[in-house]
Amino acid sequence: MRVLVLGGDGYLGWPTALHLSDRGHDVGVLDNLVRRNYDEELGVDSLAPIETIETRIKAWEEVSGKRIDCYIGDLLDADFVYRTLREFRPDAVVHFAEQRAAPYSMIDREHAVYTQHNNVIGNLNLLFAIAEINPDIHLVKLGTMGEYGTPNIDIEEGWLEVEHKGRKDRVLFPKKPGSFYHLSKVHDSHNIEFTCRIWGLRATDLNQGVVYGQQTDQTMLDERLVTRFDYDDVFGTVLNRFVIQAVLGQPLTIYGSGGQTRGIIDIRDTVECIRLAVENPAERGEFRVFNQMTESKSVHEIAETIAEAFPGPVQIDHLENPRVEQAEHYYNVTHTGLEELGLKPHLLSDTLIESMFGIVEANKHRVEIEKMYPKVQWKRIKE
Repeated sequence: MRVLVLGGDGYLGWPTALHLSDRGHDVGVLDNLVRRNYDEELGVDSLAPIETIETRIKAWEEVSGKRIDCYIGDLLDADFVYRTLREFRPDAVVHFAEQRAAPYSMIDREHAVYTQHNNVIGNLNLLFAIAEINPDIHLVKLGTMGEYGTPNIDIEEGWLEVEHKGRKDRVLFPKKPGSFYHLSKVHDSHNIEFTCRIWGLRATDLNQGVVYGQQTDQTMLDERLVTRFDYDDVFGTVLNRFVIQAVLGQPLTIYGSGGQTRGIIDIRDTVECIRLAVENPAERGEFRVFNQMTESKSVHEIAETIAEAFPGPVQIDHLENPRVEQAEHYYNVTHTGLEELGLKPHLLSDTLIESMFGIVEANKHRVEIEKMYPKVQWKRIKE
């Protein structure tokens, strides 16, 4: 199949492109390279240094003998989107090309507006291009489990069967997002469902949990192929932060009580989920939703897992939570769809964590400790 990966220079987009190429697909990547600009804006950098997109693509061809086409441009430029789809002629489009950090969207008005405009309008341009050029293209869109929030009922895979006053219907699962970023993903989901229902497009919405890990089978083939390792307070993930703090002898910093529970997934499972979705497309007119996670853990459980795996003393500290979220809550998620397609999950284990300790040890001279502490506050109204 011909697969175009949008956001193909990013943390997940790049290893996904490699995984799909390695599995025999003709792959193109599209990116505006703005993720690198966020680093300059925030004064941070990936813990593991990453090469330019040109160097990455050249390295992959040298290692694998396979070519990846590259398109540099912005989804906000509708003419560029239309030209790229006509030139590459994809069977499937994998859409990672959005501002992905909740804290970034909560910095201030400017960042909230940017996030919503970039994500929602770019996605709309893509939907119109698919509809007008080739409505058979299968859109595989990366959503987030954060769209659901933490409802006090089981979270189904995208849809909910309801009975009200003696009548039954199937509706999209109610959403309760926790940031302007997560709100943008909800808007995306509604726009995609609308175009499937009204225009007959085909789409798979992957509500992804928190991704951990940095290595896949393909990125380990050459040091020029590595993907990002973010650890700062805006783009970094909690597990990355804990691993770095353990290696540096710093306390593991939990925001609040640590009872916040989230769905998590290994990066190796993320790229495999994309492959399974691409190779088993939705039907025309179908808005298919999978919850892309493999297990649930509280922040405190993640910290304890890191502490137990690290070969040395580890202290756990609690900081005031800068976010507005429930400290303790019910969290039970249905996530069977991808396993039914063949996913064999990697669960959080000492083996993966130990490999991350090694990555951090080799790059610990690049860590800026102060960049890990939270500065973005969710509350803006003075009390």
